[in-house]
Amino acid sequence: MSKVSYYTKEGLQKLKDELNHLRDVERPRASQAIAEARDKGDLSENAEYDAAKEAQGLLEMKIAKMEELLANARLIDESQLDTSRVLVLSTVKLKNEQNGMEMTYTLVAESEADLKAGKISVTSPIGKGLLGKKEGETAEIQVPNGTLKFRILEITRS
Repeated sequence: MSKVSYYTKEGLQKLKDELNHLRDVERPRASQAIAEARDKGDLSENAEYDAAKEAQGLLEMKIAKMEELLANARLIDESQLDTSRVLVLSTVKLKNEQNGMEMTYTLVAESEADLKAGKISVTSPIGKGLLGKKEGETAEIQVPNGTLKFRILEITRS
């Protein structure tokens, strides 16, 4: 049973581009490496050939995994999203109740998460804790070093 993943238009395009790169550039490169190693003689003692075959196997596994991801990918219709609650693609302005710090995060699919860009996964502890909350509510989130309390100041769309 495969898990459905939700993507923004940009995230889905990035996934398609990466898959195309693996198929169109990396796969022929792996085949070429195997052919070059094969031309070097006795395959029973050719470590270069074994390494090239293993690299090709790993590449094929990665391609298969990405094809499965793409087959189960769904595009999020941002115009249909509710802004009264925190959902995927919500941009949430938070205030840490313990230290008073304010921060802004956008909740995205796991594959699109990028903390440096302020994008956190909806499957992360903070993402899970914020889902479904409304402006003004406080989310108590269990993290490895205790409980964090975040007051939701504002919810907008990305």
